[in-house]
Amino acid sequence: MRTVIAKFVCIGAQHSDEYQSTSVNFMAVTSGSEENKSFSKYTPSASLQMTISDETEASNFFVQGKEYYLTFKAAE
Repeated sequence: MRTVIAKFVCIGAQHSDEYQSTSVNFMAVTSGSEENKSFSKYTPSASLQMTISDETEASNFFVQGKEYYLTFKAAE
């Protein structure tokens, strides 16, 4: 099965006590390394926002300024 891999940088993570969650924002990488330049050729513009429940380990996983790979695979 084919996959597409994108690379994003975390541009912000904000915790909400009221909703017991963390909102995380990402943008596609565009510079900083040769690898990032190759990714930006295919995804020059992209954004992603996730709200993650505090009761999961994922709520503390993402760090502002750190880069992450995102793999897309068709759900079948």
